[in-house]
Amino acid sequence: MTTDTLQARQDGTRTSPSKRRLRIPGRVGAGRQHHAGPGTYILLAVAAVLSIFPLYWTMVAASTDNTRVTQTPPPFLPGPHLFENLGKAWQDAALGKAMVNSMIVAGTIATSTVLFATLAGFAFAKLRFKGRNIALTLVIGTMLVPPQLAVVPLFLLMTDLGWGQKLPAVIFPTLVSAVGVFFMRQYLADALPDELIEAGRVDGAHSLRIFWSIVLPVARPAMAVLFMITFVHAWNDFFWPFIVLDMTNPTVPVALTQLSAGYVRDQSLIMAGALLGTLPLLAMFIVFGRQIVGGIMQGAVKG
Repeated sequence: MTTDTLQARQDGTRTSPSKRRLRIPGRVGAGRQHHAGPGTYILLAVAAVLSIFPLYWTMVAASTDNTRVTQTPPPFLPGPHLFENLGKAWQDAALGKAMVNSMIVAGTIATSTVLFATLAGFAFAKLRFKGRNIALTLVIGTMLVPPQLAVVPLFLLMTDLGWGQKLPAVIFPTLVSAVGVFFMRQYLADALPDELIEAGRVDGAHSLRIFWSIVLPVARPAMAVLFMITFVHAWNDFFWPFIVLDMTNPTVPVALTQLSAGYVRDQSLIMAGALLGTLPLLAMFIVFGRQIVGGIMQGAVKG
């Protein structure tokens, strides 16, 4: 057998370079999961404990009496007076009406902010019109103005409209926020392809139809996040509602001031009221938290 024949047989049994499987060092195969080390779990556990501790301490303080709360060292285990203090705080601060008012205020503000911010964000991100950049600069510029500067003229305006001590005085000045507009603009600029809008134009859809059928499905993850952030901010807002509302028609933060109105403050009662004011936010996050996180991950994968 000649040398040429042996070379030919060896070449025939070898796998061609195009068929060889490339192995890249450090590459994880499809379907494999990344496993974190023990240090990661320790850091996550510490972060979870630090995040939950304020809520736990509020519950502990609300379940004891005022004498025990002010002692040194303070208590770290729940006491026997939790439901007693919760009932007293609910009655003394009239939290029933305050809860309803806060739900109306926060729900309306969050819904309107999401709607208007998404509309404005879509316009600034994808529509071409004169003065777009100037208008966007003005919107962002309003974020630099301290809200305290507008308190006096805004209060006079609400009084002239006859909305003094009424919920519209809290709702209408915050129906949309510059932060929400900028947030939705940044999200839609990256997540919404121009080809989808052009396809809608080719099919004869006008801008509102494109917004309803194309923009809203794409923007749903960001809208969920913006709704949650705006709702929490509106629920916890104290400064402006305290100015325009009184104790006959309060929101939850305004109503809680009743618990510290005495000469000697009952810290356990104040903590009980704070715990009651926090429970609706916790319930909403428990119910909708998974959908919001799932929407964020879905938007990140699509982006």
